[in-house]
Amino acid sequence: MFGIAYRMLGSAAEAEDTVQDAWLRWSSAGREDVEHPGAWLAKVVTHLCLNRLTSARARREEYAGPWLPEPVLTGDGALGPLESAEQRDGVSMALLVLLERLTPVERAVYVLREAFAYGHREIAALLDLTEPNCRQLYRRAAGRVQAARAEPGRVGPGPAAAARPRFTPDPAQWRRLVETFLTAAREGDLARLESVLSADVRYVADGGGIVSAARRPVLGRDKVARFLVGALRKYGAGLPVSFAEVNGEPALLFGGVVVLQVEFEDGLVREVRSMANPQKLEFLRRQLSHSGGLSGPDL
Repeated sequence: MFGIAYRMLGSAAEAEDTVQDAWLRWSSAGREDVEHPGAWLAKVVTHLCLNRLTSARARREEYAGPWLPEPVLTGDGALGPLESAEQRDGVSMALLVLLERLTPVERAVYVLREAFAYGHREIAALLDLTEPNCRQLYRRAAGRVQAARAEPGRVGPGPAAAARPRFTPDPAQWRRLVETFLTAAREGDLARLESVLSADVRYVADGGGIVSAARRPVLGRDKVARFLVGALRKYGAGLPVSFAEVNGEPALLFGGVVVLQVEFEDGLVREVRSMANPQKLEFLRRQLSHSGGLSGPDL
C-alpha cells in the first residue's frame, strides 16, 4: 500500500499518512463484508491519493524553486522488489517528476498498470470506472509519457522536469565515474571536472525555499562545474559522504542532509539532482536511523 501511495504522490510523508488513514478505515470497517482485503485496501489507498493529488498540484505550482520527489532508500525493499530495469525506472526521480504531467486519474491508472500489473478490469473496479474508460486512460497516459521521453532536452512540469531514460552504468562503473567527478569537484579542479561533464549537463536542486539552493536549473558545462565547486566548498566541507540506493538508483548521501544523484550518458555526467529540503529528507533519515547509519562505505 505504501508503494502505491508513494508512486501516486511522490511524497513518502504523504504516502505514510495515506496508509495510516487507510488502516483506520480498515479497523472500523465491517470486515465480514470484505471479500478481498488486498483489493479493498488498494481501492481505499488509491482514492485517498486521488483526493490528495488535487491539493498537492496546487501546492507544487507555488513551490519555491524546482520540485523533486522525496527520496527513499530502496536497497531494503521499502518500495517493493526492484529486480528489473523497468521496476527501478518506475520509482526513479525522473519518472516521478514526469508523472506530474498526468491528471490524477491518468496517474492512478498508469501506476496500477505499470508498477503493479493490475488488469484493466481490476483497475476499473478500484477506480469505479468502466473497463473501456480505463483502457483509454492508460493509452493516453502511456502515450504522454512516451512522447515526453522522446522530446529533446528536459520535459515535464516546471523547472525540475524529467529526462528521457538513458543507459545506466552498473554500480561498480557508476562508482568509478562518480568518484572521479566528486574528487574533481572537491579539489576545485575545474578543468578535470569539466572533462567529465557533458556539454549540456544540467544541475537541479530542491531546497524548498528552506535551505540555500539554486532556484533555477544550472545549465551547461562551465556553469555547472563552477557551481558545484563553489557549493561543495561552502556547504559540503567536512560532511561524510556515502553511497546508497535511492529510488532504485545509486546516489550519494552527504551526512544525511543532502542526497545527490548523478546521471551519466556515454561516460559523462548528464544530470545532477540535489535534494536538500530538510522536510523532504525526514523519511530517509528515519530509514538511516533504523539501519544504523549511512549506507555503504565512506568516500
